[in-house]
Amino acid sequence: MQKVIHVGTAGWTIPRAVSDRFPSAGSALQRYAARFSAAEINSTFRRSHQPQTFARWANAVREEFRFAVKMPKAITHALKLVGTADLLGTFLQETRNLGTKRGPLLLQLPPSLAYDCRVAQPFFELLRARTSHAVVCEPRHPSWFASEAEELLASYAIARAAADPARTSDAGSPGGIRTLEYYRLHGAPRMYYSAYDASFLSRLANAILQSAAKEVWCIFDNTASGAATANALEIQTRLTSPH
Repeated sequence: MQKVIHVGTAGWTIPRAVSDRFPSAGSALQRYAARFSAAEINSTFRRSHQPQTFARWANAVREEFRFAVKMPKAITHALKLVGTADLLGTFLQETRNLGTKRGPLLLQLPPSLAYDCRVAQPFFELLRARTSHAVVCEPRHPSWFASEAEELLASYAIARAAADPARTSDAGSPGGIRTLEYYRLHGAPRMYYSAYDASFLSRLANAILQSAAKEVWCIFDNTASGAATANALEIQTRLTSPH
């Protein structure tokens, strides 16, 4: 089975500096989706959306396009994974309107949330009772990179994102279930601003091409300076013409 590789950015803003590499007609999402196969919806982290909004986004892109959707901050940061049944149900119901275009659900945890099996396991049990959909977790506390946490993620078929900047030596490599790998690139040294240089992108492209996963996502989140789109375009070229 051929590996599926999705490249995109957090959101679908097209900076002026690279706008000539996209079609001139259509909405921002339609223009973006003409070049990329995926995008990360980050706005769901802070607020709810009407189901028809997700349906409109799904209808704007081609059949192969996928949206990763970030879980609400209320679940991860306010409630810290405890007592989340109602919020989780609402999130899953709303995002269901993406239909076949719904990609992985992204669970970004706060740096203050240490791994605790007594909290994590009941949440993952609840999550899996509600959905069998692909899930990616981006933990930010060092305790989540120990073998016990890795094994728990894998046991619930949850991938651990490879994040940059990496908070520990293991954080920059994918973990959890390995049929899905998800690279989430925030920009370094200045998070959300810094562009990645050619050597970094070359190493990343090689890692993606050599991966044994069935599906690999590469999402650039260094959007504050507009660097994400240029980086995504460059790595897309490296993945299609690696030499």
